[in-house]
Amino acid sequence: MVDRQKLYEGKAKILYATDNPEVLISYFKDDATAFNAQKRGQITDKGKLNCAIATHLFKVLAAAGIPTHWLETPNEREMRVQAIKIIPLEVVVRNLAAGSLCQQTGLDLGTPLEPPLVEFYYKNDDLGDPLLTRDRIKAMNLADEAQIETLVRLAEQINQVLQDFFQQCQITLVDFKLEFGLNHQNQIILADEISPDTCRLWDQSETSLSDRILDKDRFRKDLGQVAEAYQKVLQRILAQGSLS
Repeated sequence: MVDRQKLYEGKAKILYATDNPEVLISYFKDDATAFNAQKRGQITDKGKLNCAIATHLFKVLAAAGIPTHWLETPNEREMRVQAIKIIPLEVVVRNLAAGSLCQQTGLDLGTPLEPPLVEFYYKNDDLGDPLLTRDRIKAMNLADEAQIETLVRLAEQINQVLQDFFQQCQITLVDFKLEFGLNHQNQIILADEISPDTCRLWDQSETSLSDRILDKDRFRKDLGQVAEAYQKVLQRILAQGSLS
């Protein structure tokens, strides 16, 4: 393998430089983490599965006019992506109550949220990725009012596209996390990945509260068959037909 300059290694991916400063390689790892990396492990072929899932979903979003950092997927573990300056916010969209929302509010698991919630969390492991208000975001100079409005608008558009698509796959999109950044043209675009690592996905054909889980909650909760769940998501997505 040709030596490459590693620019950054995160929990699930490694970013490498290319000979074009506006293009990076995003390599998908099999590493799995939960609870702010307090729980660690590996999921067999997770990198391959998430790379394939994210590739297809980026294509779905691009077809709907959503700008993303994805350029191409040259092999089963790597994407070529636009180099961007990440906005240090996690944008979480919630269609049904689950996870921390239930813990913090007392809402029952699966409570429909109308309209869906769009929340912001500070990307900072040392602080525990805290929930932020708009005023705090502006006070911390993480984004201005216009950028916040753009993030909300894009998140809502992405949610509608993905909800419709997953519905065709007989999967319920419970909630999901998005990351955005500024490209070299100073345009806000979708970054990172969309996969069972970043979404809560429930199998509509299962009635069991545990068997329906098709996402990283299987790893968080020690339910087993994590790779099999990710594979099922990929199979359902591919069954809808390639957009390429």
